[in-house]
Amino acid sequence: MERMPSSRRPASAWSTTLLPLVAGFAAFCTYSCMYAFRKPFSAASYEGMSWLGVDYKIWLVIAQVLGYALSKLWGIRLVPELQTSRRAHTILCLIGLSWLALLGFALAPPVPGIVFLFLNGLPLGMVWGLVFGYIEGRQATELMGAILASSFIFASGLVKGVGKAMLLAGVSDHWMPFLVGLAFVPPLLLSLRVLSRLPPPSAEDIAARAPRGRMDRAARRQFVRRFLPGLLLIVPLYVLLTVLRDFRENFDTEIFRDLGFGRSAVVFGEVDTPIGIGVLMLTASLTLVRDNMRAFMLNHALIGGGLCCAGLSTVLFMHRELPPLSWMTLVGFGLYLAYIPLNGMFFERLMATFRIAGTASFVMYIADASGYMGSVAVLLARQFLALQLNWTQFFERAVLVSSVAGLVLIALAARWFWLHGRQNRHAPESLSPLEMESSRL
Repeated sequence: MERMPSSRRPASAWSTTLLPLVAGFAAFCTYSCMYAFRKPFSAASYEGMSWLGVDYKIWLVIAQVLGYALSKLWGIRLVPELQTSRRAHTILCLIGLSWLALLGFALAPPVPGIVFLFLNGLPLGMVWGLVFGYIEGRQATELMGAILASSFIFASGLVKGVGKAMLLAGVSDHWMPFLVGLAFVPPLLLSLRVLSRLPPPSAEDIAARAPRGRMDRAARRQFVRRFLPGLLLIVPLYVLLTVLRDFRENFDTEIFRDLGFGRSAVVFGEVDTPIGIGVLMLTASLTLVRDNMRAFMLNHALIGGGLCCAGLSTVLFMHRELPPLSWMTLVGFGLYLAYIPLNGMFFERLMATFRIAGTASFVMYIADASGYMGSVAVLLARQFLALQLNWTQFFERAVLVSSVAGLVLIALAARWFWLHGRQNRHAPESLSPLEMESSRL
């Protein structure tokens, strides 16, 4: 009888301190490794290559983003319905298919290579929701989610830096993406094994954040009907942020070249590392806020602050009052501070605030699918509407327009969700014992 308290203390320490850090780091590593199969090609410029009068890299970006966007559309249905026990196997299969497509890109002539980049993006759009599913519905989800989402920033700079180093070492533009992926296979296998061994949310997690589990078609329709006005504000905002973030990631090589840093392989890390640290600290701090509605409103505030930072830094840069690297750092910080909450933490707190039994991945994929379709549309518009702007000028103007529009949208969304919460304060959604138990399976 005397041994019971001492045997419980390590479990408590594990669940409250070590588990969030281990889970967040494993999720971070898994998704960072996915980036090694998606983003390295953008480190190359494919100078002098074109098809049908269009720059070859434009074709590659459009093809991959289109495949990625279609994957997000499929993910709206497939990710919420997938059983937890099949997540790791599914992630490995999806990334493996994308790697085979990179091998095809390396071996094929340039024009068929465009098709292989489409096939490379096609499986990868579902990986995020599957990884997030391991960490959602927990009291420390913000901390784990912030660590995971920082992979957007760190991993992009890392894999493109590795790719740029390979290019400078003499590796060809077409073989480089496949070889970068090869280098990240061992850490992918290790981190995915750790994720697959995580325990399910505890009873305390479920009480604090609502149970999580599969969502069938009826549950998804009910969710959309209830929150449609708020979604009509958040989804367009997410589209704007996705377009900017994706454009920055795909063409930062060209932007850095315009700014005079075209021969540097370390500039990506120099800019992205402080961004990642700052955004990680701010978003992870929301774990300390236990009241779900308060934390939900703070998510809105973070997004608005990020939009202000991106817009104001761009105004200063355009007036030559900010150095180029400082601008790229501040505009990146602002965009990611606005973008990262909408990739999990925002929707996690939405589910917890309104006691929705299901998975945040569903609503994330509604936003994601719309966002990447918007990204494809902007790329096509820039190319085929003959806009006479270089990469940097296009990015500047897009940031200014999106910052203003985004601030209006996030303010209206905060107001709607706050009023909706007050109206439903005395009518919380009931959760049956069966729902509570099924969410843990």
